[in-house]
Amino acid sequence: QVQLVESGGGLVQPGGSLRLSCAASGSRFSINVMGWYRQAPGKQRELVARINSGSNTNYADSVKGRFTISRDNAKTTVYLQMNRLKPEDTGVYCCNVRVEPYEYWGQGTEVTVSS
Repeated sequence: QVQLVESGGGLVQPGGSLRLSCAASGSRFSINVMGWYRQAPGKQRELVARINSGSNTNYADSVKGRFTISRDNAKTTVYLQMNRLKPEDTGVYCCNVRVEPYEYWGQGTEVTVSS
């Protein structure tokens, strides 16, 4: 069973920055993909960014150029650096980890972008 511990959410003004972290533990096998999803109030959950074991990345069009996803050398912690935040970035951000064929979700950390 994989445990995920997220941190880094909070309240920030438009144009500000936040860094989210998600540490995974308990996996007996290599983690294939780590990523972040978000769910805004009244909307469906959507992919924000993900990174695979080869360090290939994918981003939602809405965050390209503003957000950067990365992993530590041990490939058990994933980071999401969020810059130039906008009110529409507000939501609950959940970490997602895939250890094929399974996937695991964090409990989520809230990000609020408001003046």
